[in-house]
Amino acid sequence: MLKILCTLVALWCGTGVALAQVAGSPATDMLTVVQDGRALTPVFLSADAGPVEKDAAADLVKYVELMTGARLPLQVIPSGTRAPTGPAILVGRVALAEDGSLAARLRAAAKKDPLVNADAMVRRRSGDRLYLAGNNDRAHAFAVSQLLQDWGCRWYMPTEFGEVVPEHRTLQVGALDHAYGSPFEIRNYVLGWLADTSGSADFQRRNFSNPSPLPVFGHALGKYTKALVPQGKSLFDVPLAEPATAAEVARQIEAEYAKGVPGISLAIEDGIYRNDSPRDRALQARIFDKYMLALSNTDPMMSLYNSVARTLREKYPASPTRIGGLAYANVTLPPQSVTQIEPNVVMWLAPIDIDPNHGMDDPRSAPRQEYRGMMYRWAELLKGRLAIYDYDQGQLVWRDLPNPSHHVFAQDVRHYRKAGILGVSTESRGATATTFLNLYFRLQLLWNPDADVDAMLAEFYPAFYGPAAVPMREYWEAIFDAWKATLVTEHEHYIAPVIYTPELVERLRASLRAAQRAVAPLKARSGLGRNEALYLQRMQFTELSFALIDDYTAMVRAAASDGDYAKSAALGDKALATRERLTAMNPTFTTYKRFGEKGHSWLPGEVQQMRELAQLTNGPRGTLVARTPLEWSFRRDPYDTGLARGWAYTRAGADGQPSERLRTDTYLQGQGVLLPDGQSFVGYYWYQTELDLTPSQAAGNLHLMFPGLFNECWLYVNGTLVAHRPVREPWWLTDYRFEWDVDLTGKLPPGRP
Repeated sequence: MLKILCTLVALWCGTGVALAQVAGSPATDMLTVVQDGRALTPVFLSADAGPVEKDAAADLVKYVELMTGARLPLQVIPSGTRAPTGPAILVGRVALAEDGSLAARLRAAAKKDPLVNADAMVRRRSGDRLYLAGNNDRAHAFAVSQLLQDWGCRWYMPTEFGEVVPEHRTLQVGALDHAYGSPFEIRNYVLGWLADTSGSADFQRRNFSNPSPLPVFGHALGKYTKALVPQGKSLFDVPLAEPATAAEVARQIEAEYAKGVPGISLAIEDGIYRNDSPRDRALQARIFDKYMLALSNTDPMMSLYNSVARTLREKYPASPTRIGGLAYANVTLPPQSVTQIEPNVVMWLAPIDIDPNHGMDDPRSAPRQEYRGMMYRWAELLKGRLAIYDYDQGQLVWRDLPNPSHHVFAQDVRHYRKAGILGVSTESRGATATTFLNLYFRLQLLWNPDADVDAMLAEFYPAFYGPAAVPMREYWEAIFDAWKATLVTEHEHYIAPVIYTPELVERLRASLRAAQRAVAPLKARSGLGRNEALYLQRMQFTELSFALIDDYTAMVRAAASDGDYAKSAALGDKALATRERLTAMNPTFTTYKRFGEKGHSWLPGEVQQMRELAQLTNGPRGTLVARTPLEWSFRRDPYDTGLARGWAYTRAGADGQPSERLRTDTYLQGQGVLLPDGQSFVGYYWYQTELDLTPSQAAGNLHLMFPGLFNECWLYVNGTLVAHRPVREPWWLTDYRFEWDVDLTGKLPPGRP
């Protein structure tokens, strides 16, 4: 396996400032770029340099000056001319022009026969010349970035907050002749939900991102099928495999296809497809997608894609245009009968509902292992024309708490390479309070899937936190370990209290206090240097992040465990105030300011729900009569036999069938209610409890409120069915209160059943 970790040599003085930092291997004849704070080597750039090439040269000058205080001269020379003799750093085209052998090294390093593009870079020292070049405008920047990283620079997060620039007196280059190309053609993230983009472009470039996705991207199919929507239905009811649908779609995109545009997206819309077409039903073959709780429509959809692509390819055989599709929602399972896919079809696989918390090799996650099989099958069928639309978990409904994913991606990225995946585009909000190091690791691992994540983390803590490195390592490793150890597979905010347990919160509190003691001498000093000031900013960020963890999890416990909704709302208000302080520090830390948070799904809505429940239980909307117990009897009913067995009107265990005790303040999966293979339990289950009410309590306008139910429910009281609660599909259309308010007025006869 090729690793691109270069030997770094540093000589240190007693002040903690490195005397010399060496890129490459030690040599007897070093090329000295900066000597004791004096610039010795100029940078040369061609007059016809591309825009990213120019940015890279500017980066080199900027960060060398930040490291050493010395500003390297940047000289632009006419295209085709040679830089003057003597020590020189040649960037991009001027390097390729001077050393003609570099082009062959780049061709050898780049991915062979790319579909979109293949990035490669080379760094070569020859005598007093250092050549930094790539095989395209952006790849020139990768060579510069790698050199700066060899000297210790890091860009962990966007904006200055996330960049690490060590202090050196001398910068040198030893023996260095290295070329490398990524196995992935697509390596980037896109910011959604009106996220703040400050620093994102620079951050991505410096971490080897290629912003060019496949030229077929985004939900689009609906605009071509509007005329086919059955009366009274929606675009999700359009027949897919019918010839008329393919003909209509092909007709609308024919002109663009004939022009030879790079690509045309026919990606499905954001929802569940279903229809009554006999042809579609035959292709569905009653294959059920358990992740979407719906029949799989992959084969009907692939039939449509194939028909459109074949029609246009046969009519315009010289057109390079690709038809782009999306494997998503109930088009995620691989096709079962449509197993020949037209060569001008490319696909994105977007596994949003399949356990983002575990890697493909995690034996505890049956869903992720199933995804691994699905991904390999899609890759086999598409023969190098499959890309991954990857979700950073912070994209979904969350609470601005740390949500690390590097341990997952480090496993998955190697499978993507093995499967011949084109690459990955990650959808994210970029909210640093949530993502922290996620985007850094995604980009670094897409550039080099063999990068050592543990080694990168080991260097992160002292570089980022300075004197607080040891306790901050304990702090973050505790969070990372909790995410690695969790059994939960969901991607919504209700998993947070399962991971951020009271025990974990107290561990974090102790580590944070130790870190605060470690930086106390810095806080007491004046005239801090750049890095010292950043250490304190990062500690402030971590303090606010912890306060949000502490207040939010306490808010949930006060409501779900204690039933104290007024206290819960007060803690929620504290959490909201903490978020405001986080956002005031840096707008990239959160994203809620720009897209807004309307409804109960977001944190302000959840806090509002606590206020509403306080009013319901302690006036003015109602008064609490009694609380149901925190633990209930619980029985699993995987084959739907409980109704026939009389479980609705017999006490749990009375018939000899096993029962469990389950808490009502944590959802089922978080308490380990799983199938034997580790899948979430799917089927019927019964909760049962007993509650005695006096005649006066049972009189009047009596309601039973469940503040947190996710599923379809039937409520029996004293053996009689009194209410049924349907579920609105798809799941993301819920109002996120998950409440069920059942009117029991007049439905409670006196006495015990």
